[in-house]
Amino acid sequence: MRIGLDVSGGDFAPQATLNGLALLIPELENGECIVLFGDKDTILNGIDESWLASGRVDIVHAPETIEMGEQPSKAFQKKTNSSITKGFEHLRRNLIDSFASAGNSGAMMVGSVYAINTIPGVIRPASAVLIPKVTGGNTVLLDVGTNPDAKSDVLYQYGVLGSNYAQFVLGVENPKVGLLNIGEEEKKGSLIVQSAHQLMKDSPDFNFIGNVEGRDLFKDKADVVVCDGFAGNVIIKQIEGMFWLMKKRNLLDDYFTRFNYEYHGGSPIIGVNSTVVIGHGISSPLAIKNMMLLSRDIAKARLHEKIREAVSNYGQS
Repeated sequence: MRIGLDVSGGDFAPQATLNGLALLIPELENGECIVLFGDKDTILNGIDESWLASGRVDIVHAPETIEMGEQPSKAFQKKTNSSITKGFEHLRRNLIDSFASAGNSGAMMVGSVYAINTIPGVIRPASAVLIPKVTGGNTVLLDVGTNPDAKSDVLYQYGVLGSNYAQFVLGVENPKVGLLNIGEEEKKGSLIVQSAHQLMKDSPDFNFIGNVEGRDLFKDKADVVVCDGFAGNVIIKQIEGMFWLMKKRNLLDDYFTRFNYEYHGGSPIIGVNSTVVIGHGISSPLAIKNMMLLSRDIAKARLHEKIREAVSNYGQS
């Protein structure tokens, strides 16, 4: 397996990405290789050369960087030698099995949709995060910012995407899928959410348990919670803020420590024709390592193939 990493992406790149690589190398399994995209001289000056000789690391020279403030689609097209553009070129040609970056998230989305394309039948891909449950394990929350104005049919598909992610990557049997709402009653919420509930109700495509509220995210009520990207992004930013406050006030325990973004690594883009993971711009070496492990696990699960099969078999379960 060949796992792609954008060395130039992130606020603290390339040092943080190369230090994260050093943490990752001991955890690689036999036959796994990390393909680094970035300036070759910079990479060679920052890694152990024995990694190259052992086949643990390969380098693709990509001297350009798409900066955080650049317009994503223009930069992706103009900077053909950038680490992100080269990464997606290799992903499209099946020269790598996954690609991850803590760089320009907009450029990563452009590459996901236009370089490797959306899975046929998927209306809109989604980004997902894991929220720790009090009882152990995680709740998959999607979408968290990719589509702020998702319609009811898109929300329905998020149930399919999230259910497959929970089952094949996290190992949850028959995942419970809930729809985020302001109440449990079927007639609560916006017209779009009510319409989505009607589509999801009695769905043969996933195990729908009904509406869930924000406080249920941390319980064992659902394994997957579906919402539009606006609500999802507000939720994760609120969680980040609460974690920061609790850390600053020395209130963290074993459970709340699990909310540290570094342990989760990044957000996969689900619903495209390969494995793409976007990391936090401020990613530390630990976050980079865990982003790569997540990328590897999703690629090993062949999630995009499972979703392609699920979408093609709508209503036949």
